[in-house]
Amino acid sequence: MATDLIRYDVLVQQALRGVVRRVLTDGAKEGLPGAHHFYISFDTNAPGVKMSPRLREMYPEEMTVVLQHQFWDLSVTEAGFEVSLSFDKIPERLGIPFDSVTGFFDPSVKFGLKFEATQAAEPAAAAPQKTPRARKPASKAKADAQLPSVKGSDSEPAEQPAAAEAAADQPAGTAEVVSLDAFRKKK
Repeated sequence: MATDLIRYDVLVQQALRGVVRRVLTDGAKEGLPGAHHFYISFDTNAPGVKMSPRLREMYPEEMTVVLQHQFWDLSVTEAGFEVSLSFDKIPERLGIPFDSVTGFFDPSVKFGLKFEATQAAEPAAAAPQKTPRARKPASKAKADAQLPSVKGSDSEPAEQPAAAEAAADQPAGTAEVVSLDAFRKKK
């Protein structure tokens, strides 16, 4: 098999992270339109993540924030975003690099993206990563089961669902190559 020197997987992730950047930039300027709101999961150990020691202790690996009604001071840069939220009635300021984002979901339109966390200084010849896929869950319940939930409000943080924990146990980088002929109708 030929070596992918172009790194399409990395290019696709960058493009899809650009979608998240654009949506958050628009939301920071104009507010969230209509019923749109976002569940954003991120790797709390990724370089550049800014969060209090209290939250880091509560969420040592991954955290999901909800940007809906109770968030303040959303600011977006090319590299990431910062937002203020309240956790157990304690205000917190989070800094989240786009490279640390592992999931983005807008339940109002059942649109979601799943990412592999990337390292900023990833070598070009590194092993290929899983490519993110746009997904459209069949129901809100199914979507909520796919992303662990931490409310960006004064509610108690939710536990990580068993489905998310089971997905974390799956080996990374497993993929199946299917030929185009498999999708064509046989005559």
